[in-house]
Amino acid sequence: MKKQLIIATLALGAIVFGTNNAQAQNTTATTTVNIILADVISIDNGSVAIGGEVAFNYVTAEDYNTSTTVNVPNSLIVTSTKNFDVKVKADGANFTNGANVIPVNVLTIKAASGGTMAGTQNSVVLSTNDQVLIANAPLGSALKLNLDYEIPAAKSSSPDILGKPAGTYTQTVTYTATAL
Repeated sequence: MKKQLIIATLALGAIVFGTNNAQAQNTTATTTVNIILADVISIDNGSVAIGGEVAFNYVTAEDYNTSTTVNVPNSLIVTSTKNFDVKVKADGANFTNGANVIPVNVLTIKAASGGTMAGTQNSVVLSTNDQVLIANAPLGSALKLNLDYEIPAAKSSSPDILGKPAGTYTQTVTYTATAL
């Protein structure tokens, strides 16, 4: 009986002392979060210049004797993670209508008011060479550039346009955004 009493006492002691010892528990956890960036420059969807069209209509004598400007809001919408330039060029030397041609240098393109794209704005007489329209534009998201397309009276009343056969003369203009 003494033996059973000792075993019972030891068992009771083990239970009492065992329940006072706390089990090891995790009270904190850590996770590593990575943000992976890539350099981006994009002429965004919503840019009117993507598949857009600009039309100059010469139907009266006055049209040939005055400067004509076509304003195109949201011509370009650019997102860039670095400062950038916007360049412009014609894909050919002339606006064409079959065998009839008008030189592309009759058209001037320049930034118009109201956009959110900053940088040094240049007025560009269109040519087949890449020319900087906006220089060192600051990085940003969905930066909008409104453009004015202008044919000065000096060009519309000159043999460059005046006296050409009636019809639609077409040329493709290409814009390029380039990170600096």
